[in-house]
Amino acid sequence: MKKPLRLNMPQWQGGNNPIYSLGANLLTWLAPENENQITVTVPIDSTPQSQLVKENEVIAQSILLKQLKSAEKIIEEHQPDRIITFGGDCLISQAPMAYLNKRYDGKLGVLWIDAHPDISQPPMHHHEHAMVLGNLMGKGDLLFAKEVPQTISSENILYVGLREGSKEEEDVIKLEGLQRVTPDDMKEGNQKVIDWIKKNNIQHLAIHLDLDVLDPKLFHSLYFTNPKDTIVTDAAMGELTFEQVSKLLADVSKATEVVCLNIAEYMPWDVQNLKDFLAEIDIFKE
Repeated sequence: MKKPLRLNMPQWQGGNNPIYSLGANLLTWLAPENENQITVTVPIDSTPQSQLVKENEVIAQSILLKQLKSAEKIIEEHQPDRIITFGGDCLISQAPMAYLNKRYDGKLGVLWIDAHPDISQPPMHHHEHAMVLGNLMGKGDLLFAKEVPQTISSENILYVGLREGSKEEEDVIKLEGLQRVTPDDMKEGNQKVIDWIKKNNIQHLAIHLDLDVLDPKLFHSLYFTNPKDTIVTDAAMGELTFEQVSKLLADVSKATEVVCLNIAEYMPWDVQNLKDFLAEIDIFKE
């Protein structure tokens, strides 16, 4: 029986927000236990957020590249057939998917469940997590794209839950011929996704699950729902429910072999605020 490698990758610099680290550690703890699966934590740089610098139009580029290489090394050491990754910002998907696409001879199918396309490049965006899918396609940030031994072809990628991106992002999507299943499509079920799997003969599927694909009115641990900030209006918000995503994952698991699940962008604001509150109580300091 194939046993997935579990990666805890509490990387936050790709989205430039330390709460991603707490989210990754909580996801690792929350996920169902399995004594047959090994969990390895990717080491993360301790440089404070205030000291991060922009390099080649990308915040913390060298730090992120170092962490990517650490994840690649861990994966190579274990040589897994399947990988589960707990993140962290969206860049956590690069190392697992690049490795598995090579392992499966460039035929890996990718289901990108996300409200955002993640195919930007410098200087369109300064956060590396917005470039990760582009990197995997051999584009995006070319410094990171060089780390992909075998690029993922556009016909093997399907967006699910994607909202309309910026004009630059939409131009890239059109240029690359990337396909999408919209939130409205999802109201009719998952047949379009299953048809895509069959049409493209996807034998091995990797799933990127950005939790911001969920409706922020239903799930409150997202970029859009920080209670200390005013409501975010500069980014597309997800529209899916837990039930829709759960049914999707169940259906695709019946249609093909899921060899990778990467969960990203969990931002547990209430947990962080409670943690900060407890840290100020005197009796804990005595």
